[in-house]
Parts: sequence; C-alpha cells; structure tokens
Amino acid sequence: MMRVHAVAATGDPGLQPERTALSWSRTALALAVNALLSMRAGLVAGEPWLVAVGAVLFASSGVAVAIGTVRRRQLSGDRLVITPPRGALVGVAVATLVASAGGVASVFVGGAS
Repeated sequence: MMRVHAVAATGDPGLQPERTALSWSRTALALAVNALLSMRAGLVAGEPWLVAVGAVLFASSGVAVAIGTVRRRQLSGDRLVITPPRGALVGVAVATLVASAGGVASVFVGGAS
C-alpha cells in the first residue's frame, strides 16, 4: 500500500513543480487527442460505443489537467507532498488502456467500412 510521503520544503524547489505540471499537461493533451479521434471514428462509422469511449477519454483529460494543477501546488508549497495520489496513478493507467483500446478499435471499425 502506498503511503503519502511529505517533507518540509527546505529551499527553492527548482523546476520540479513546472516539470510535473507539464508532464500532466502532456498526458491530458494525449488523452484529449485520442478522445477526439475516437469520437470522430465513432461518428463516421456510426458506432456509438466509440463516441462513448471518446467522451470518457475527454473527461479523463480534464481530470489530468486538474491533477497537474494540484501536483504543482503540492510541490511548490511549504510542505512538499512527494507521493502522487494513488488514485491518480491508477486512473491514468486505466485511461491509457482505454485510449489504446479505443485507438485499436477505431482502426478496425474504420477498416471495415
């Protein structure tokens, strides 16, 4: 079980908060692009489940942006929270799997029509 590890900030955190926020922003952007591709494939092929996958991925990208904002604040405050939220890591893993499955499925659906 992952426990939250927090330490007192002892000085300038450097660029770590910005790098962490940018990493979450890249993840959110990748999820949003996959969401749009999945929604397009679903609308073109008439597959509503692909549109639903795209909607889930789009919501996931919004959550990734929110987590990135929270992590940036956690890493730039007086008390550094080193461990990211466990649910966030599991959520990103699940969203990545859904994005991958949606991408593969959209290729097969597009090829069938």
